[in-house]
Amino acid sequence: MTTTLLSFIGLTAFVGAFAWYRMRHDNLDTRDGYFLSGRSLTGPVIAASLIMTNLSTEHLVGMNGSSYKNGFVIIAWEGTSALALIVAAVYFLPKYLRMGLTTVPEYLEQRFDGHTRSLVALFLLVSFAVTLLPIVLYTGAINLESIFDISGILGVDKTTALWVTVVCVGCLGAAYAVIGGLKAVAVSDVIYGYGLLIGGLLVPILALLYIGEGNPFDGLATVFRHSPEKFNVIGRSDSVLPFSTLFTGLAINQLYFWCMNQTIVQRVLGAKDLREAQKGLLYTGLLKILVPFIIVLPGVIGYYYFGDRFYDQQDLVYPELVKRVLPMPLWGFFAAVIVGAVLSTFNAVLNSASTIFSVDVYKRLINREATERKMVRMGRLTATLLALLSIVSAPLVANASEGLYQLLQELNGIFFIPIASIMLGGFLFRQPSAAGAKAALFTGLVFYVLCTFVLRIDLHFVHVWGVEFLLNMMVMFGVSRLYPRYADRSPGISETPVVAVARWRFTRPFAVFLVVITLAIYVLLGNV
Repeated sequence: MTTTLLSFIGLTAFVGAFAWYRMRHDNLDTRDGYFLSGRSLTGPVIAASLIMTNLSTEHLVGMNGSSYKNGFVIIAWEGTSALALIVAAVYFLPKYLRMGLTTVPEYLEQRFDGHTRSLVALFLLVSFAVTLLPIVLYTGAINLESIFDISGILGVDKTTALWVTVVCVGCLGAAYAVIGGLKAVAVSDVIYGYGLLIGGLLVPILALLYIGEGNPFDGLATVFRHSPEKFNVIGRSDSVLPFSTLFTGLAINQLYFWCMNQTIVQRVLGAKDLREAQKGLLYTGLLKILVPFIIVLPGVIGYYYFGDRFYDQQDLVYPELVKRVLPMPLWGFFAAVIVGAVLSTFNAVLNSASTIFSVDVYKRLINREATERKMVRMGRLTATLLALLSIVSAPLVANASEGLYQLLQELNGIFFIPIASIMLGGFLFRQPSAAGAKAALFTGLVFYVLCTFVLRIDLHFVHVWGVEFLLNMMVMFGVSRLYPRYADRSPGISETPVVAVARWRFTRPFAVFLVVITLAIYVLLGNV
């Protein structure tokens, strides 16, 4: 246990020291310096930060728990991400950089009006506080409790141990985001990204080596023979993720998450130029195709080991698998990687939330004369308050009936689909007005909450996303006919680029490659 603890502390301390060293001369008192890393990020750094922002313990724990129960059908959450990243790199990203944006809601003021910008900023802040941040902290606490036996070390019950872990990890994450801004998050993500790749792959590789008695391919064949149905990527109509959802709400969700989500887009807005930003997005697309080896396959291996034992507690499968196959000397390293995964997502969301509050709320509505130094100070205060709120609410997400990852996706639909509706409507059509956009926002929110959490209609929640999107668009266009935009207000946007916007010459070939790989996965595994 001493070796485990020392290796954990050593890696965590190294990442902190490396982040400090890399940014010791940076000016963090300016808007771009603190919120956008001085617009200096390169493609590989962006890709590492995007992956670590996206992949946290709600994936390691929640998604592996879901694959243990449901098999490879949930790969759709990852495989289709590559397609959305192509759209982001080819269509949305050039527009964002030509606008010189700091936040996504800034676009909404140019396209609609200031009230729409403020409403979306509020939606985003609430969604960060009540969905993503608590689940990230709680799943991290589950994993650390399982590896370290925190309750045994402290001599307390598991509930108390989870609270202690949530508080410690939350405070450490808040320190990164509050003190160092986006640069500290991005730099630490690179190291933790390598750690997640190594540690995450070790779990299935070691498991398959043990099962195959030294040959991982024999191990994989054994797991396949044990439950071949788990490897089918085509979900039935009654499965946790039917195949038909790929063409309804899932497509809208993926477009929102990778093309319009502030937490993701902010890393790209910090790029030194359009070339590096496009590289970062497309490299991320390739990594998203590979990450099922880390966040899906271990769950299926867990079914081979444990059978139905954890069907009612599927979020315990991944921690139990780690304890079973990972050698004791590596536990500290892996625990540090788990903490890094939590910190990366937690820090990224805090940084994005503080950016939205400072730029879209504080500067516009509270103190129009605020200096950049004052905006940074308010951003740090916002991150601190959000961190405290998420620490308090984290244990409340325990015992989700369909698993934590499924719970996260259900909650995301409350805010993501309405915002995606007005963003796509604003980008693709001239007709939608500010009144139409606001009506669509509230219609979508009320409709989804009623259908999912009150009436509980007999329709998969991802299909509900698709229905909600169509309803939002009809409401937006209908209200826009009654209350059209002003004739002198063009839906076009001003272009004030602050970085070079020449495209990366390999964007299209790389995009075609990603499309081919994605289709091949469904062709090869769709008939299992």
